[in-house]
Amino acid sequence: MNHSYPIYTVKTECQDCYKCVRHCPVKAIKIEDGRAAVIPELCVACGKCVEVCPAHAKKVRDDSGRVKHLLETGQKTYVSLAPSWVSEFRGVTADKMIAALRQLGFTGVSETALGAQTVSAQTAKLLRNHQTGVLLSSACPVIVDYVRKYQPEFTETITALFSPALSHAKMLKASYGKDTAVVFIGPCIAKKNEADRQPDLINIALTFNELRQLFAAEGINLFKVKTSEDDHFVPDEAEEGAVYPIEGGMNKTIKIIDGCNHINFAELTGLQNMEQAFEGLRPQDVKDPVFIETLACFGGCVHGPCTRHESPGLLERLRILNHIEIPEKVPERNTDFDIKDVITADRRNDKAQVSLSQLQKALRSIGKVKPEDELNCGGCGYDTCRNFATALINNKAEPSMCVSYMRKQAQKKANALLRCIPSGVVIIDKDLQVVECNRRFAELLGKDTVMAFEAKPGLSGADLTRLVPFSHLFKTSLASGRDIHRDSHREGNRLFNITIFTIEPNETIGAVIMDVTNTELRREQIAERAREVINKNLVTVQDIACKLGEHMAETEILLRSISEDYADEKLLQDIKKEYKYEK
Repeated sequence: MNHSYPIYTVKTECQDCYKCVRHCPVKAIKIEDGRAAVIPELCVACGKCVEVCPAHAKKVRDDSGRVKHLLETGQKTYVSLAPSWVSEFRGVTADKMIAALRQLGFTGVSETALGAQTVSAQTAKLLRNHQTGVLLSSACPVIVDYVRKYQPEFTETITALFSPALSHAKMLKASYGKDTAVVFIGPCIAKKNEADRQPDLINIALTFNELRQLFAAEGINLFKVKTSEDDHFVPDEAEEGAVYPIEGGMNKTIKIIDGCNHINFAELTGLQNMEQAFEGLRPQDVKDPVFIETLACFGGCVHGPCTRHESPGLLERLRILNHIEIPEKVPERNTDFDIKDVITADRRNDKAQVSLSQLQKALRSIGKVKPEDELNCGGCGYDTCRNFATALINNKAEPSMCVSYMRKQAQKKANALLRCIPSGVVIIDKDLQVVECNRRFAELLGKDTVMAFEAKPGLSGADLTRLVPFSHLFKTSLASGRDIHRDSHREGNRLFNITIFTIEPNETIGAVIMDVTNTELRREQIAERAREVINKNLVTVQDIACKLGEHMAETEILLRSISEDYADEKLLQDIKKEYKYEK
């Protein structure tokens, strides 16, 4: 668990479903012991894994505690509020949002859109002199990281300007002093990466979810908070920059600036669309002057990973458009304010060459021996078996992720058990049709059934009522959903030990059957012999008892005689003693 990176996994909650792997556009997920962990050096913080995780095991680092501590220090702290707040906190007016943030302890609230306006102005300045080739916007930190890591040859085509958030933070520090702390609040996880990399500009980045937590902790109701005349955006209200959160918003702000009519404008939202547009393309292949507004989230920031999506996407976009009025002509913006950035390619993720022998070995480890074994089902999260095998080689995946491989392994184990178990085993569906059985089951039922088994191993589809005379037990188990056990079920001159158990209630049942006829006969023979031995012992005991009785009687007579003789002799001696005394 890596809490230092903006996205991490609570391993105890991860349910090894691999949904995050399937949806991660850059496969920045490593599976260890069936649990998914984010690989920071591969991740671009798009947040897709957080959105799709059904167990909510993917978490976003919570920085609200750091903000509380910052506010407690009394340091002058301003909020850079992303313009998508209008869609996220629908029905909340600007003055109430500002009042609530100031109630938390912030010195003031400013719109990130002010930074966006500066970015648009300086981008337009670059485009005026751009005559050939493609330029990519630098507004989205996810896209910037994606290009740096996965399309490094296009890194130089990114406009070397800060994002609106970083530009705005720099503007706030220029206006209110270098000792001013800036907290960005918006829908984006990747802004946390920006804050981590540029702590001198953005002290902390929060998501809308974390802001809600802060409001809840302080008992602040956005609709009931009291406002005052001081509750307004500082230093000014934004204009055209507020349209940045929706697809095409940035291009809209640039097109109304003079000097860019020769540029071909395009928008790309979503990393999959980005990958598709650049697959097989080289920067030098683009001859026309093209500027591409790039955003990682489909439709724009209003669909960011830390937004609630409580209404249709179209309505979310309309809320942004209805909130602002884009001027027909943009007032002169300050293009001399330094927001230049240095963006370098990150080639640590260049794919290492995998040899054919390594690939074949990895494929064999998941049962892919022949080309037709490569189903490319995508169950593991990778689009092809070969990509999955490459992930195995790079220790990013485990063989157990392959659904078809695990199913075959389970089937092999089940077949081995069925084949080797000495009892007859059969599985039956709700229509009393055989799903599968072993050979021993067929042998219990006679030569004809064995011949049928040899012709069709498993007897799949056979009618149980025609095979066994005790099918009524199966009907009872299916109807009741209870297990049935019979130690010695008699059918003619044969005895069966039968255990019927439920697999799927009222749908599928199984049975283990043994012919115990010989065993029961031997048991009866042993019992008869035991009874004979017991009877003989009783006779012997009785004989001994009789003889002991006679012996005891004789002994008693003898002892009584001896006793009487001894008593008479003693009496005589006593008389003699008494006579001598008197004389």
